[in-house]
Amino acid sequence: MIIQYYFSLIKPGIVIGNIMSSIGGFLMASQEQHINYMILINMIIGLALVIASSCVLNNIIDRDIDAIMMRTNTRILAQQKKILSIKNSIFYALILNISGFLLLYNIKNFYTIFLSAIGFIIYVVLYSLYMKRKSSYGMIAGSLSGAMPPVIGYCTVTNTFDCGALILLMIFSFWQIPHSYSITIFRHIDYKNALIPTFFIKKGMHITRIHILTGILGFCLSTILLTVKGYTSYIFLCIISIFNLFWLYTGWYKYKYINNDSVWAKKMFILSIIIIILLNLMLSLDVKICRSIW
Repeated sequence: MIIQYYFSLIKPGIVIGNIMSSIGGFLMASQEQHINYMILINMIIGLALVIASSCVLNNIIDRDIDAIMMRTNTRILAQQKKILSIKNSIFYALILNISGFLLLYNIKNFYTIFLSAIGFIIYVVLYSLYMKRKSSYGMIAGSLSGAMPPVIGYCTVTNTFDCGALILLMIFSFWQIPHSYSITIFRHIDYKNALIPTFFIKKGMHITRIHILTGILGFCLSTILLTVKGYTSYIFLCIISIFNLFWLYTGWYKYKYINNDSVWAKKMFILSIIIIILLNLMLSLDVKICRSIW
């Protein structure tokens, strides 16, 4: 039973989602060469441990907020009954973090270590400790850490931060904006009760929706760049563009016919999940054989 509690601390869903993105970036960069499965496995386990440690620390930092919000008040550290101590949780995060970085160090790639450290610091220190509670632009900082895994996967193969890495950083950063802002809209009562100054609470629906649409448009244009620069095929471009246009259509046109901001935001949130899963799958499967069809 105690293992189950420690497992829940790492936020398994977040870890899995980020690892999927890192695999997508890794395989995209590996399309022109042999896949080194030992490095891939090392990266997956090492990065998963680092991400897990950041999630544990986020649980520790946010335990007072989590206790107030309906969505998070069942988390272990937010409950009045202290099942796990803070001291043990910090030690747990430390073990996960050290183990993860030791595995990543074995890859012997500067960018793998450096970008993992940057993502960790942004999420734990800049976002969790400061901006989430103090600034309506906290989600922007969070988006940078959320965009790191695919870039880490890509740079683990290329051992350089080139145009492909920059495009991936843009794609996943832009995606985070509509994804995160949609959550803050349909969960706005939770955030308001916890005194978290989200962009929606501070700026209102109209400006928030403009930012969501801008994020989607940036995401759409960035995915096009992958094909323009030769990283993905035209099959990839056609399929992802169809879903992108539907996402943009829902954000712009359908909003006029959905007279409930929360309902619209939930639709946008679900679409963001579908699109990012599709993107990761296509980055992984868009191999050289697929390009030869064209």
